[in-house]
Amino acid sequence: MLAVCCMSLFIVSMDATVVNVALPSIGRELGSTISGLQWTIDAYTLVLASLLLLSGSTADRIGRRRTFQIGLALFSVGSLLCSLAPSVGWLVVFRMVQAVGGSMMNPVAMSIITATFDDAKERAKAVGVWGAVVGVSMGLGPLVGGALTDTVGWRAIFWINVPIGVAAIVLTALFVPESRSPKPRRLDPLGQGIVIVLLATLVGGLIEGPRLGWTSVGTLGLFVVAAAALVLLVVVEGRRQEPLIDVRFFRSIPFSSAVVTAVVAFGANGAFLFLNALYLQEVRGMTPFQAGLWTLPAAVATMLVSPLSGRLVASVGTRVPLVLAGVGILGAGLVLTTIDAHTPMLVLVAAFVLFGFGFGMVNAPITNTAVSGMPRAQAGSAAAVASTSRQTGVSLGVALAGTVTGASAVASVGADFAVATHAMWWIVVGIGAAIVVVGFVTSSAVARRSADRVAPLLDA
Repeated sequence: MLAVCCMSLFIVSMDATVVNVALPSIGRELGSTISGLQWTIDAYTLVLASLLLLSGSTADRIGRRRTFQIGLALFSVGSLLCSLAPSVGWLVVFRMVQAVGGSMMNPVAMSIITATFDDAKERAKAVGVWGAVVGVSMGLGPLVGGALTDTVGWRAIFWINVPIGVAAIVLTALFVPESRSPKPRRLDPLGQGIVIVLLATLVGGLIEGPRLGWTSVGTLGLFVVAAAALVLLVVVEGRRQEPLIDVRFFRSIPFSSAVVTAVVAFGANGAFLFLNALYLQEVRGMTPFQAGLWTLPAAVATMLVSPLSGRLVASVGTRVPLVLAGVGILGAGLVLTTIDAHTPMLVLVAAFVLFGFGFGMVNAPITNTAVSGMPRAQAGSAAAVASTSRQTGVSLGVALAGTVTGASAVASVGADFAVATHAMWWIVVGIGAAIVVVGFVTSSAVARRSADRVAPLLDA
């Protein structure tokens, strides 16, 4: 069951790294600007983030296995359509189809795992395996994507999802038991609509701001709508008996800390993948396969560290892995603030290993903190909030990376792009420091007491 659920994470995670390494090739063939490439990534993560909460509650209602299988089917169809895209506009649309399916896969798989592993230590180990799959997919993604892009073409990177998706559908029917919440919640279309508006306008403003102008009516209008949507979401969801987002979750300091950590850590990862794909190929002149090969140390570090993180969470709690994660990401950011067009590759490898170490450490404590202490009946919803935070972070990271470097406003990048990335790497340094602080806050006695107060309210 764990292996089948991990298959969904494998194809979704590999899809992210595969697409990143192919971005320059996609841009050249389809005549896309850098902002168009940003939308290729963010259209997927935005739709994914917007629908994860709905998918989590839907799975609790109609059955987790059924929802999981529908998601696998949609993701496979979307992948096939992406391989046929005639323009970057159609590619963005088909990526959104992929995302609809993806929203039904990972959070639902996590809720299946949570419902199956009753023992807290066994659940933490299972989450560690889950995190290791991220490392495996990150490692294979750039290599497989680079090899396919160099030989067959970038369209082949989407073909590989189809047979894996079909196999997962069959294996799910054979090995994954059906489960659902004994108290499923009602649908919340108003809350769902507000979430979509909030995320789309916020990320849209960050990506299009450099092109439209930060003081233009269009850019300011997007940010005003995003702010209004956030306020409206808190008000509306706080008054609903069965909301899409139960705002009471956030009264728990550990849960809120997990959400904040997910947003910033995955934001750093989104920026890391996006900027390095452009830097290695456009500035250093590498082929997609060479770029994938040089980023492999980051993926290997994540793969090796993730199970260790799960075991640390099970044995000593979340503080140690979170502090180590923050130190790794901070150190990687500091090294990357020094790069230029001629930086020795060993320096880059050191930064990549540090980042992979930090990112591998962060996932298990995020997931464990988000789902532990929450009523089992709302496992799907709690896991979906954590997953939404991850995807929202990726969207914001990619959007912010293009904005801070000025890449969003140009058609292509040049040799000075390496120096332009320094500002974003300093932001990554700040993210690492913030994760260290959160590691101490979320494991404090005050934080634990807040979680103990919230759990009975949610179970009522």
